[in-house]
Amino acid sequence: MARSQQTNFTQIYFWALKDKTEINECTDPEIQHEPTSVNAILLPWPGSTSKITLPLVQGMGFITAIYQNLQPAIHSDICFRSVASAGSSRNGIYKYWVTLEDNKNWLLYAVPSDGQTPQLSLVSNNLLRGLPGWSGFIQVAKNSAGLSGEASYDGSAGVYPTTASITASTFGQTGTYRFQWKKAGITSGHYPTLLMYALPHHVESFAGPTIFCKTSMKLQTTTKGMATAVIADEWTIVEPSLPVDMEFTPWDLNKPSGSRNVRTLSPSALNVIITVASNEIRQDIGSQTNLDSMYFSGKALSKFATLVYTIHDLANQPELANYGLSELKVAFARFVTNKQTWPLVYDTAWKGVVSLSTYQTGNIGSDFGNTFYNDHHFHYGYFIHAASIIAYLDPGWLDLNKDWVNTLVRDAANPSPQDTLFPVSRMFDWYHGHSWAKGLYESADGKDEESSSEDAMFAYAIKMWGRATGDKSMEARGNLMLSILARTLRNYFLMQADNANQPTNFIGNKVTGI
Repeated sequence: MARSQQTNFTQIYFWALKDKTEINECTDPEIQHEPTSVNAILLPWPGSTSKITLPLVQGMGFITAIYQNLQPAIHSDICFRSVASAGSSRNGIYKYWVTLEDNKNWLLYAVPSDGQTPQLSLVSNNLLRGLPGWSGFIQVAKNSAGLSGEASYDGSAGVYPTTASITASTFGQTGTYRFQWKKAGITSGHYPTLLMYALPHHVESFAGPTIFCKTSMKLQTTTKGMATAVIADEWTIVEPSLPVDMEFTPWDLNKPSGSRNVRTLSPSALNVIITVASNEIRQDIGSQTNLDSMYFSGKALSKFATLVYTIHDLANQPELANYGLSELKVAFARFVTNKQTWPLVYDTAWKGVVSLSTYQTGNIGSDFGNTFYNDHHFHYGYFIHAASIIAYLDPGWLDLNKDWVNTLVRDAANPSPQDTLFPVSRMFDWYHGHSWAKGLYESADGKDEESSSEDAMFAYAIKMWGRATGDKSMEARGNLMLSILARTLRNYFLMQADNANQPTNFIGNKVTGI
């Protein structure tokens, strides 16, 4: 951690994972993906029938490891201070109390397939080991709330989430989205309710019965404050102020709903715009947008589209606007016909449209890593925004261009698992409430948001493309994404003085970083 010489505000911050626990040592991993979850399957050697499966789902209250004919071995770098059997929390579940040398308390639950206890015992101060050839599943959880926390974990032990379905609806300015988890584990008799952890922006927006499912138990997250334990198999979350009236015009949030779009400019502002626009619209749009980068080409197209809109609707200069619109269409057509410097190709491995640049040059950083899916929502969001303005000014343009633009939307924000050519919501993370950058690149400290403004720009482009094409569902998704982003960016990235989620010595910086 480095500190500025001028201020007391933290400049660089690295999160150290203090509670590191490893379960077994296996090789030859296999990964099974779902839209909202991953199964990591570890084998002791290729082709082995013995394995560990770890179902990983965002927000899960337990780390669950499913063993098939293996010897459980649980390591801790913190080291074990004590491990004691707590008997059976429920029929078929063996419970252990675990205290580490940092004085933190954990709970461990073992659920055998054949009723046989794993007989876990300390081999050393950093190794807890059970019987060889054991089958069943083991769950571990950090208990930060004493007896009440233990009671909550006892009630939910024996089940684990496997995946989640996310549904949403809008009505007027209100958007509602729901997480519904599928679960597995003990299915006979009492089927426990899941214990899941909610981030602060979830808790702010909980609605209906979900409000009453919160507990007092909290755990520190790495970058998003304190997570709250919630005992429920589904959550209902409401965003009450969707920006449904936002258009291409300047938009003033401080005005009443319905009158936020600024359609009339002062005479002095109009004079300046007309004078400058007359020169800027006659720039060489073709050369400025025909670049060796989808990112910079998209930004240029979006810039000129905004200029054309401003001239047409705000400055009321249709003849000048139509000149620019014609040039803009020609420039955009270069990409629709795939005649740009680096054409797009469909990648059958990760299912998306990517730049040909890295395939041809071997440079994995070419075009900001577009071939490796880096920042696709940034790159393609500008194209989608430009297309929205063109379609608004010339609806007939959609006939030959709609499918191409929709392909960019599907690449970065496909909403449906029924579209098997693209993954669901490649970029926007509905649990975290924002998108992730980095694509397929390995990152020692994890993925990042990178550009909150361009994340919002992408959601806005989705909204306006939905409006331009008459796709009400797409427009509603864009509105909901914008509303969620307004909440998460305020909570985690753009800090006001009363921010309660980031370290206090960050608040003065106003922005957390990337």
